[in-house]
Amino acid sequence: MSRTTKQNRISSIRTETPDKKREEILKSLTTKSNAYWMREREKNMLDVFHRAAKDVPAYKDFLKKHKVDSSKIKTLKDFQDNVPVMTKENYLKKYPLEKLSWDGNLQKPLVFTSTSGSTGEPFYFARNHNVDWQSSLIHEIFFKNAISQKDKSTLVVVCFGMGVWIGGLITYQAFEIIGENGFPVSIITPGINKEEIFKALKKLAPSFSQVILAGYPPFIKDILDESLDRGIDLKKLNIKLIFAAEAFTERFRDYVVDKVKIKNPHTETMNIYGSADIGTMAFETPLSILIRRIAVKKPKLFEKIFDSTQNTPTLAQYIPQFINFESQSKDIILTGDNTVPLIRYSIGDRGGTFSFNELNSKFASSGVSLYKEAKKAGIEKDLYQLPFVFIRERKDLSVTLYGLQIYPETIREVLLEKPYDKFFSGKLTLITKFDENQDQYVEINLEARKGIKIEHAIEIKLLDDIVKNLRSKNSEFRELSDFLKGRATPKLVFWPFEDPLYFGVGIKQSWVKR
Repeated sequence: MSRTTKQNRISSIRTETPDKKREEILKSLTTKSNAYWMREREKNMLDVFHRAAKDVPAYKDFLKKHKVDSSKIKTLKDFQDNVPVMTKENYLKKYPLEKLSWDGNLQKPLVFTSTSGSTGEPFYFARNHNVDWQSSLIHEIFFKNAISQKDKSTLVVVCFGMGVWIGGLITYQAFEIIGENGFPVSIITPGINKEEIFKALKKLAPSFSQVILAGYPPFIKDILDESLDRGIDLKKLNIKLIFAAEAFTERFRDYVVDKVKIKNPHTETMNIYGSADIGTMAFETPLSILIRRIAVKKPKLFEKIFDSTQNTPTLAQYIPQFINFESQSKDIILTGDNTVPLIRYSIGDRGGTFSFNELNSKFASSGVSLYKEAKKAGIEKDLYQLPFVFIRERKDLSVTLYGLQIYPETIREVLLEKPYDKFFSGKLTLITKFDENQDQYVEINLEARKGIKIEHAIEIKLLDDIVKNLRSKNSEFRELSDFLKGRATPKLVFWPFEDPLYFGVGIKQSWVKR
């Protein structure tokens, strides 16, 4: 066989195999039970572990230092009880990149992206095409659920940053692959350039049957809020929404859904749990959105699921053939294959995990049938029995007041209510400060809508409503404010739209400053 013939044969195998696998996974979503996905979870976690123990030089050394004999790891219990948790500090930063990679070399096609550096020095991650392919399948699931006219033209407007960060490029690549699979998808990548986004919505989008806007939640809200002032009628564009990078409340979802007149928030919106570390990890499904929307209306059920009512975690499902999650002391631990495989990797997020059966049982014990609720919502065909992961905001995304934690979400949801949505963008920055008597207080910096001046009456009413919501959602704050009275009341500071100190254009919002 000639070298050219051999290369063509390899190329043919590469294009055929992923397509077959894609069809198998898509079919499995609606045909496989909880038991199947739990078996796949165990099988794939052990498979990545054993291959890495054999073929990744750094991981061999890591296990040796921790006195772990990989041949004795035979069950999921062995894996969870004996395999050490890896972090950036104890593993990724201890070895050269080539030693962290399969076979100890980088002689392969790779794409590099960087962490944002919001929690420390930026770290560079490499990924291979398989991670992009996995992301494309997750986006295809959303596409098929959200798009009523799959044979009609669809414009995807990528509003994530298009620099060294993962969101913009991996979203572009995902939809490019979907287009290659035969769907009439067109893509434009203005990134965080608002002027280009508005031009695309005004001049290009009306030529398409439907539009998918993909971006960071507060930024997408800015686009939707400003579109009317730009003479853009969003209701005529048949818009669907993809988010990533942070949690948001169901009140936020209702707000953006109303802005673009989405018919079904369960199928036409999606929040992705992703990272530079390993790509698109987990994703909202019609079922996970339904579960959250039911739970927020039933506080006891909400607390039974999420252990707390102080903030609303992202609830997502994941595909065990791609990645798997555990929780240990409320820390999220993941295992997944990439150029640098991650085994029992602590990504720095807080949350927990459920199987489908576990979550279904929690609802049943509270007298709620997920199957009946899904039928009411028109998503009975989308009841995937995939496992779940929930992710709440990091500890470093809250401020402290006399030892208790205050999360931005409690203030953000007030800003979405009338009349505040007309005065404020919804962005804010919390800071713990001390007054001249060295008494601690929380300062809330708020961004006004473009061209808006905040009247004193609105300031007084807003502060009152923020305190009421804090007392309602945070029992510790309620006790503290009963004791301290006015000294527990936050101080509000108002800033013009896009002021660079706290509200720079298009950048990831700093909800907390230390």
